[in-house]
Amino acid sequence: MKVNPKAFWMVMVVMAACQPVKEVKIGGSIERLDPALDLIISPGAQVEIIAHGFDWSEGPVWVAAQKMLLFSDVPKNTIYKWTEEKGTEVYLTPSGYTGALPRGGEPGSNGLLIDKNGTLILSQHGDRRVASMDAPLANPKPVFKTLADHYRGKRFDSPNDVTIDRKGNLYFTDPPYGLENHEKDSTKDAPYQGVYMITPAGKVILLIDTLSAPNGIALSPDDHFLFIGNSDGNKARWYRYELGDTTIISGRVFYDISSQNGAPDGMKIDKNGIVFGSGPGGILIFSPQGNLLGKIKLPQPTANCAFSEDEKTLYITSDSVVLRVKMR
Repeated sequence: MKVNPKAFWMVMVVMAACQPVKEVKIGGSIERLDPALDLIISPGAQVEIIAHGFDWSEGPVWVAAQKMLLFSDVPKNTIYKWTEEKGTEVYLTPSGYTGALPRGGEPGSNGLLIDKNGTLILSQHGDRRVASMDAPLANPKPVFKTLADHYRGKRFDSPNDVTIDRKGNLYFTDPPYGLENHEKDSTKDAPYQGVYMITPAGKVILLIDTLSAPNGIALSPDDHFLFIGNSDGNKARWYRYELGDTTIISGRVFYDISSQNGAPDGMKIDKNGIVFGSGPGGILIFSPQGNLLGKIKLPQPTANCAFSEDEKTLYITSDSVVLRVKMR
């Protein structure tokens, strides 16, 4: 029997939405390790739940024109939107897997961004590609254009997180987390986990093939440095790479947390170069030089974060909930 993928995933989302959602309480707090954090997060700032009831919330992005937060629920193959006026609503489904047959693993979209043209860019686990939504932000439809889905004839594993520079170059990580059996999956093509660049002309360039689990990705404010979070518990580190036009000039460890129970995931960098990286215990906050200034401590595994346009609010995806913290 032929299965309509759009109808299948819509039914699954509706069924999930009909399940009773338990009230969620989360004890978040701000740990200040350096007085400089007071210039970033106001003393007395609170961690506030704005949405809950998700399987695994990920990849948030603030859409200033629509005054909404978009974020992925990876297992549900759905993007949700949150607004102050209406709370949480389904925005787009399917979001990452558009195939005809149900599949296991993590099918949905993960990292999201909005490019300078106001187009939604998605890291799609299930379809194993970086794609753009071929519809206006105000009228979303699960119709996508492939920006890249392979390198030198080998399919990507499951593009995970994505960022963009001023020239329109896209940078993304490609760990195997969306594959049903991860690095042991029979459909995995490349013998490495890659970090890639897509030029505005559509050329795909392999930048890094030496990281065991590249995950979160972000650019410094001047686009000169690329930051990668490696989510391998044995090599749990953030790396900083100096960029050439289409190459990596040099790289070094930015911060090492291999001695802790956990690993880096998504990250964002503000206009002053302050790094906000999800990792053990919540969001770790670093100076541009790699000094740990403090933490937004959370009891649940934390996936990623995003700023409002004015950077006065930080939104955090943390397991089943979405949170916000008012900044300076």
